Amino acid sequence: MISIKEPILSVGLIKSPSINLELYGDFRIRSVNYNFSGVFTAQIEEGKIKLTGSDFSQTFDGLILEPRDPFSETFLLKDVSIGINFHWQQKKSFRFHGALKLIICENEIMGINLVPLESYLTSVISSEMSASSSLELLKAHAIISRSWVIAQLRSKKQKKENSKTEFITDNEIIRWYDRSDHDLYDFCGDDHCQRYQGITKKYSDRAVSAVDETRGVVLTYRNEICDTRYSKCCGGISESFDNVWQPEKHEYLSSVIDYKFEPENFNLSLTDEQSAINWINGNPSAFCNTKDDKILSQILVDYDRETHNFFRWTVRYLQEELKNIIKKKSGIDFGEIRNLIPVERGLSGRLTKLRIVGTKKELTIGKELEIRRVLSETHLYSSAFYVEMKDVNEGIPGVFVFHGAGWGHGVGLCQIGAAVMGEMGYMFDEILLHYFKNARIERVYQ
Repeated sequence: MISIKEPILSVGLIKSPSINLELYGDFRIRSVNYNFSGVFTAQIEEGKIKLTGSDFSQTFDGLILEPRDPFSETFLLKDVSIGINFHWQQKKSFRFHGALKLIICENEIMGINLVPLESYLTSVISSEMSASSSLELLKAHAIISRSWVIAQLRSKKQKKENSKTEFITDNEIIRWYDRSDHDLYDFCGDDHCQRYQGITKKYSDRAVSAVDETRGVVLTYRNEICDTRYSKCCGGISESFDNVWQPEKHEYLSSVIDYKFEPENFNLSLTDEQSAINWINGNPSAFCNTKDDKILSQILVDYDRETHNFFRWTVRYLQEELKNIIKKKSGIDFGEIRNLIPVERGLSGRLTKLRIVGTKKELTIGKELEIRRVLSETHLYSSAFYVEMKDVNEGIPGVFVFHGAGWGHGVGLCQIGAAVMGEMGYMFDEILLHYFKNARIERVYQ
């Protein structure tokens, strides 16, 4: 039985030459006899942080603004960047519980939230999805978000680092992009870690209940807290961990069919090219195969709703457009793109290796996120795709049509599939054990 204390997290929220903030309630800085409340600006002056309010101005090497009552008092940060490097990137204002730490980093001010894990989770499940989602979905997500955080903290403490995240030869570049440790804080507040957008997305009683009722509950496997992963939509079959990140097996992150039974009329050996094409062209039964607006609104919040047809999708590029994107994102001039050849697929049909054939250069790239990154201004929805080439003239296609399936890496819990399961009446433990095979559900603190 694993037993730990609830951790206090440090979450990086913003990095900017100046930060505009509002304090709701009474905050304090331990070295200053002053109650901080209202509107303040933090900016760098002569290598220090100058904090200025209506009747206050003082410089600090670094500072922590602590709420006198952490349950009722909050702070607001303006112009927080979210969706960084994705197609929904934008700036918004968010309010947070907990303390605000300000430090100097690379001639800019870093704003860091110090917050207990359970308070953090209430925001995460309200940021990753709608707080009005089914209680069972919210419970399931609270547990996997908690498990992931604790697993990452324990890994960092044990200094478990990947010895290599890329392999480069003359003919091949293979990279994977797992979450890298942050030096100045535990986690960021964006998609790179988990969406953490404070209390601006109004908490519902249901979200609070989901965290309270699962307090301290995590997924474990062989007496270790699971490194739980999740993505928006697996596309009908989830992917295995080793096909996306470092080449090691996690039995609880193996590939699963996202339904009650195997879809009919499909060969599910999706590492085979023709089977993968048939799967992507098909419309198989799957929990995540839904167009129900009520269910989708639970997962696709605000800016996510701009994304359509994610279970099966199509993207079209002209030759000049694709050539320029590949050159910009890879830093390599392939010339005219002659072909995009699938080399290796994972168990969900996601490409793990793709050969780019140009008039100037040929190169195999992987893994899945590198493929998605190189073939889009932001990221393709997933690497489960095949390419149809049209208007071919002297071996040079004029048009590339990408036919794809799913949204995200596809490992672990499928958020849309889990939302459908919650609406169908599945309990949180049934949802979790569907996606994380052979895991156990345990409480590690009260």
